[in-house]
Amino acid sequence: MSSKPEQKETHQANGAVLPAVPMDCLASPDRGQPSDFLGPDGVGVEVVVLESRANAKGVREEDALLENGSQSNESDDTSTDRGPEPASPLKETSFSIGLQVLFPFLLAGFGTVAAGMVLDIVQHWDVFKYVTEVFILVPALLGLKGNLEMTLASRLSTAANIGQMDTPKELWKMITGNMALIQVQATVVGFLASIAAVVFGWIPDGHFSLDHAVLLCASSVATAFIASLVLGMIMIGVIIGSRKMGINPDNVATPIAASLGDLITLALLSGISWGLYKELESKAYVNPLVCAFFIALLPIWIIIAKRNAATREVLYSGWEPVIIAMAISSVGGLILDRTVSNPNFAGMAVFTPVINGVGGNLVAVQASRISTYLHMSGMPGESSETAPRKCPSPCSTFFGSDVNSRSARVLFLLVVPGHLVFLYTISSMQGGHTTLTLIFIVFYMTAALLQVLILLYIADWMVHWMWGRDLDPDNFSIPYLTALGDLIGTGLLALSFHVLWLIGDRDSDVGD
Repeated sequence: MSSKPEQKETHQANGAVLPAVPMDCLASPDRGQPSDFLGPDGVGVEVVVLESRANAKGVREEDALLENGSQSNESDDTSTDRGPEPASPLKETSFSIGLQVLFPFLLAGFGTVAAGMVLDIVQHWDVFKYVTEVFILVPALLGLKGNLEMTLASRLSTAANIGQMDTPKELWKMITGNMALIQVQATVVGFLASIAAVVFGWIPDGHFSLDHAVLLCASSVATAFIASLVLGMIMIGVIIGSRKMGINPDNVATPIAASLGDLITLALLSGISWGLYKELESKAYVNPLVCAFFIALLPIWIIIAKRNAATREVLYSGWEPVIIAMAISSVGGLILDRTVSNPNFAGMAVFTPVINGVGGNLVAVQASRISTYLHMSGMPGESSETAPRKCPSPCSTFFGSDVNSRSARVLFLLVVPGHLVFLYTISSMQGGHTTLTLIFIVFYMTAALLQVLILLYIADWMVHWMWGRDLDPDNFSIPYLTALGDLIGTGLLALSFHVLWLIGDRDSDVGD
């Protein structure tokens, strides 16, 4: 049997091209006789074997996503033999984005409301009265959900969307490596947060207590470790569940990371610090033992994280964002420490976790979505037609036609109705010692809208800037953004309460 020497190439969108070859090479029991593949002149013909997308296990999900989101029309193939393509997150409409984000957003918001109510109660405990540096720990430790849990959620969401968690082996490797990694980061960041609280508390007053310093260290490290362990397990379950339900994890994982994050972290911090404070007089050795125990576990988590290729790089290079973010959040904690005990700022304690949590949740969703969008076009540092310029204008951020601008508009529009629901909840539970006057709502909403507006624009710039500098935004952007959310939110809220006091809106303060 003879074949033509020329071998043509046929470009099919989802198939493999076989050149003209002797037909006896194609004979097999399940393909029929070789004569079935002969042309009229008895020579071999070109055979195109199409893979079914529904059955081809080797096709990564990002290939499907890239085809859906492609801006080119290279393929003219209109064959109906293909299997159904999976839905792409890049084809989401404003309605679908809002629908998927709404429930986790409200759930996260009620979590911050509960955290605010807890802070409003525990601020009168002895440990908060006599060791006021604990207030500095509040934004820093609550910010761990941005430093660690939201970063974990964004990292795993991207891995799930591009097909890196499709097999049980890959899934197990991602879980063990990432859980060990966040335990290392939580222990170190908790320890550094306690040092920052001691320093920020000592500078204004010039007073230092070794017992209080050890108490802050033990409380911070224990809280960070336990909270990260619990929330990390919740995050993994959410991402796996959302993938099985056909929901984009980027839309739900980061808000759910914060839904219980603030409440769990604040409850742990309050309970642990109160218990250790009670032990100061009779069992002073308990505080250093607690601190030493969690620090002694560090080598175990480091070894596990180093053995995993997915987390080894983050273990070495991922410290700068979480440490700087912790420092930024601690500055917000210093503002809270200086204002919460002032009668002119009555009620601020209950609103601080809410405004900070909502802003951080929304910007984390946007950063996670942009990061996944960029990962679909290549690797960090690679130039891509899908990546806009690194310094976007506010108009392109909020009024562009691309999917990221669409999601920015949706997230911004959620601010007012979301905060109205949360304010009403706080008022109905008689929290914050504050009545919801019209002028108070106006000032509060102005602060909340301005906070989210700034954060969404910074996110658009920061994620693309990091991508261009060969940095993975999943690991580096969210800690900075949520920490900035804590600082901007606390600062704007304190400014609003100060202005309300200056203009004499005393109706909002009804005392204890």
